Amino acid sequence: MNPSAAAVVGLGFVGKAHLEALRRLGIPVRGILGSSPERTREAVRELKIDRGYSSLDELVKDTSVSAVHVCTPNYVHHNQAKAALEAGKHVMCEKPLAMNTRESQSLIGLASGQGRVGAVTYNLRYYPLCHEARALVKRGVIGEPRLIHGSFLQDWLLYPTDWNWRLQPELGGDMRVVADIGTHWLDLLTWITGKRVMELCADLATVVPVRKRPLGRVATFQQSVGETKDFQITTDDYASILLHFEGGAHGVCTVSQISAGRKTRLWFEVDGSEGSLAWNSEDPNTLWIGRRREPNQEMIKDPSLMSPEARGYAAYPGGHAEGYPDTFVQLFKDFYGYIEAGEFSRPRTFPTFETGHDEMRLCEAIAQSARERRWVTLS
Repeated sequence: MNPSAAAVVGLGFVGKAHLEALRRLGIPVRGILGSSPERTREAVRELKIDRGYSSLDELVKDTSVSAVHVCTPNYVHHNQAKAALEAGKHVMCEKPLAMNTRESQSLIGLASGQGRVGAVTYNLRYYPLCHEARALVKRGVIGEPRLIHGSFLQDWLLYPTDWNWRLQPELGGDMRVVADIGTHWLDLLTWITGKRVMELCADLATVVPVRKRPLGRVATFQQSVGETKDFQITTDDYASILLHFEGGAHGVCTVSQISAGRKTRLWFEVDGSEGSLAWNSEDPNTLWIGRRREPNQEMIKDPSLMSPEARGYAAYPGGHAEGYPDTFVQLFKDFYGYIEAGEFSRPRTFPTFETGHDEMRLCEAIAQSARERRWVTLS
């Protein structure tokens, strides 16, 4: 088995991002599997892939493949990851890892029992200046974090005519905006600060209660067209979450998919006892550093000026912008480098199945808090 050979399941927006990153790293993609034979054949031609699998069973039986990338709708993540692990493959799974904590916990046990490596695509950690922010917090540059706040805002589901499979709870899960983008924010800030969420209080809302479901197929980030029928929405368009972190830090996060003009804007600020850090994904090559008694700074991404532990995640010299596609490259570089080293007892620097399970625990606590209108403590 080649330690650096992949297969990709799911050929939508994010599946193609995985393919691009794998190719940039020189990792062979042995084959792909789409949602139908027609889509698989179409993608094989469009993406110039050697092989299109006819089924998941055929894919996992391919002995030339060592790692499977699961890039499909949420409801099949568990079964597809499970099949890959049982066949002896490593797994890179899109978030959320599963539909609930029972499923995510079972994948942790299976990966451990099989001696395989499981990862979740919380790729937003891999912006170079997010690594720099983490390094600065660890060094105590801003003192002890006291306030951790921010948002993740999008507008692609603003209108009743906007449609996507994530709106159907049987496909995307009972939590939508929280599971889809809220977990990105929560993962990023717990990783940067090194502080886990201890308790939370959440407010959720379905702002567009009825949508026009198209009778034909609509790709992610595209409006529905043609004939439609009314569909009652039960999942969250918006959430605001009050957070208490270990060590006494307080926080708040707002997530939304109905914020006009905000295409995909993740913003955070960490306010410490000696300074503050702020960053947003619309300006990913700038990190703001706030001070009380000296001028504030804006750090422009430049590996020669970054902390030693962060500069390895900047692939280009200062002045050369790095963005969203590069985050996949850096994540997969960590993942495949770990697999090829072969020492699976070493600490893992990438988001793991345990990370994905932690985010599922947060999702369930957020849902409980909103439902029962109270603070919920995480064990």
